[in-house]
Amino acid sequence: MTIHGDMEANMKRYCIRCKAGKIEFFDIIAEDETGYRIRLTQIIEGIEKVSEDTITRALFDMCIKTGYIFEMETATATVA
Repeated sequence: MTIHGDMEANMKRYCIRCKAGKIEFFDIIAEDETGYRIRLTQIIEGIEKVSEDTITRALFDMCIKTGYIFEMETATATVA
């Protein structure tokens, strides 16, 4: 897996479409030929949970195509 040089500046943040009362987004923190390493943030009823996971390129591409996830302007965008 390749970790970006200046990771914070190079991260892309994606919002995940989810149910009311729940906020989910993730940052891509590394990538390789099969997919991405992500840092997932979930905020449910004011409680924040952060975890790391992987997602394959095929699943990522399908989620973009269907609108389940969408890229935010910058990784420094805030969630209200």
